Order: sequence, then C-alpha cells, then structure tokens
Amino acid sequence: MKRKYGDRSGWERIIERKYAQSFLDTVPFTGYITLLTAVKVKDPIIVDYGDHKVCILDDGYIWMHQFPMDKHHVVTTMFDDKGEIVQWYIDICYKNSIEKGIPYMEDLYLDIIVLPTGEVIEKDADELEDAYLSGVIDKHHYNLANSEYKRLINLISSGEFELMKLAEEHKELLMDK
Repeated sequence: MKRKYGDRSGWERIIERKYAQSFLDTVPFTGYITLLTAVKVKDPIIVDYGDHKVCILDDGYIWMHQFPMDKHHVVTTMFDDKGEIVQWYIDICYKNSIEKGIPYMEDLYLDIIVLPTGEVIEKDADELEDAYLSGVIDKHHYNLANSEYKRLINLISSGEFELMKLAEEHKELLMDK
C-alpha cells in the first residue's frame, strides 16, 4: 500500500508552499485536518474528465485534507486561487494515522472524485484489481476498499457525506495558522 502524508513534503512540483494542520475532536469530525497552499508551482495539473478539463493545482491553489480517525477514507478538497472548490477527491484507505507529527493514510487505490456540479467519478478501480491480483493487498483489503466505496457513494448520493459539508469550515480554521 502507498503511504500518503498530509504535508506532501516530497512533492517537488510545489516550489513554494505554506502548510498548517490541526487535530479536531468535535461531534461531526474527529481527526486531523491539513492545509497545503501551493504559493508557487512548477507546472499546473489539469485533469481530463472526458468532456471537460479541470485545473486542480496551480499558483495559489489550496489542498485541504481531512483525516478522520478510525475511518477508511481521506477527503482532499481542492480550492482554486479564488477560494472556490474545484473538486473533492476521496481516497479509500486502510487506515489513517500519524508519524513524526504528520498525518498520513495507507491508500487502498480506489478513489472517488466529486465535482461541484455533483458529478461523481470512480477512479483507479483497475489499480485496486491489479494490487489484489498481484498479491500487493489481500482479500480483506480488497473487500474493505469495495465496501467503503459503496458506503461512501450511498452517502454522497443522498447528500449525507458530512466531510464534504465541513470542507469550507475546516479550511477557514487553518487559514490563519
């Protein structure tokens, strides 16, 4: 499994950055939130979603990660340089934890992208299959990823996925740090 850290410290695409994090213990959310501001990047990232392209990283863009404790997902809300949400990227993961003070996830490959229009995109199902068939992950991890995916899709489609609703509030909590 791939381990991904909230500070994205090894990401050389970002030339100048600001980073903040905090631990929250509230009724709707318990876990770490991180805020990575890409002050200056080498090159923007523009992704192609079939009939349209979306810029997810450029100068001034913000990536806010929510690492809920004891859950099998992490939400990255990507904001443009005007503070508008460009997408929510939901990683399905085995676990969230902390190492040397930085939160991380153990990624289970399967991802969900939600655009502000409400469009939902499944991503990397083939990577999950390949990881299972090649023995990188076992049947338990494979089933966990698929069941978490289905659970989250149900929450998203019914408008009950709280982390998406908390994105703006969590970003504001970290903007002054």
